[in-house]
Amino acid sequence: MRENGALNAPSRSFRRRASKRLKANTKPRLDEAQFHHAISQLPPRFGPEELSRTLSLQKNPIVCLEIFNWASQQPRFRHDVSTYHITIKKLGAAKLYQEMDGVVNQVLAVPYIGSEALYNSMIYYFVEAQKLIRAVNILNHMRSRRTLDCRPSVRTYNILFAAFLRRGNNSYISHLYMEPVRRLFKQMIDDGVEPDVFSLNSMIKGYVHSLHVNDALRIFHQMGVVFNNCLPNSYTYDYLIHGLCAQSRTNNARELYDEMKRKGFIPSSKVYNSLVNALALGGQVEEAVNFLWEMFEKHRSADFITYQTVLDEMCRQGRTEDSMQLLKELQEKELVDGHTYRKLLNVLEDDFGNSSYRNRFRRAMIVSGFIAGMS
Repeated sequence: MRENGALNAPSRSFRRRASKRLKANTKPRLDEAQFHHAISQLPPRFGPEELSRTLSLQKNPIVCLEIFNWASQQPRFRHDVSTYHITIKKLGAAKLYQEMDGVVNQVLAVPYIGSEALYNSMIYYFVEAQKLIRAVNILNHMRSRRTLDCRPSVRTYNILFAAFLRRGNNSYISHLYMEPVRRLFKQMIDDGVEPDVFSLNSMIKGYVHSLHVNDALRIFHQMGVVFNNCLPNSYTYDYLIHGLCAQSRTNNARELYDEMKRKGFIPSSKVYNSLVNALALGGQVEEAVNFLWEMFEKHRSADFITYQTVLDEMCRQGRTEDSMQLLKELQEKELVDGHTYRKLLNVLEDDFGNSSYRNRFRRAMIVSGFIAGMS
């Protein structure tokens, strides 16, 4: 029988409704006085330029929308790109996506209204609202426009690349989202839009996260060759070294590590953590420790998993005393705080204190000064 707390736990649908009610209660309200003051400042026969200035001054997005709608009803007035753009950005920034969607539909219904910047803002805020299909529909609308200033640029595609890749929180999900990213990239190239470093790094990152490291390397080898103006940067090497280490391809990872250093890039904490973990797990503990010290010299920080992996692998190789001495040295040099130190010590004791390594582990703790004597 479940406990009362479990029986009384709110359902997912209830939580969703409660969240919607909370958002509705925190939604900005129309300030009538502010609205009337704003429109009273407009000249009798105002144009889009005057209205744009008025809209820009509004801090309340609902007042901005009300002014926009009021202006739409005035005789002889027609909105232009700037009035649409300001209103969409105000509503999008306030997360009033439903109201923003209404204004977006008005833009799409007017064939002579549009600009790349306006459409990019639509895509950006639809991405923020997690409406990726709507964002891609805006992209397709841009592609159908004949005027060049409405066509998608590399900035447009980069917004979508970042959006799709942000949704992959494990290799399976990354694999699912990598397919639309790959299609978008092909579409961009086919349409004659030149990728930039961010675009190519997005492809590399996506392939690495979806465990297609060879495809990531293919893009890497095209940088500066097929894509002449796009040379690898530190992020390029970060993604690739991490991906290679995750597949235990430490020799390839070290080659790229050496290459990035020759080019003057400083490896990130992610690069060092990846290399130290991969080397330790591959049995190259001494090399892993060397990289760990280099990491500290470069003012990069190791994470808990990295410390644990190195210490664990030392113990597994029968170097328990070295493991204890390393942990003690890390503490003495204040490279690990008290909490991390105690946690690592507890993990090592759990892993080796009650196993076939028990006597060796206890003896190493005595030699290293962790305990006074054996019981």
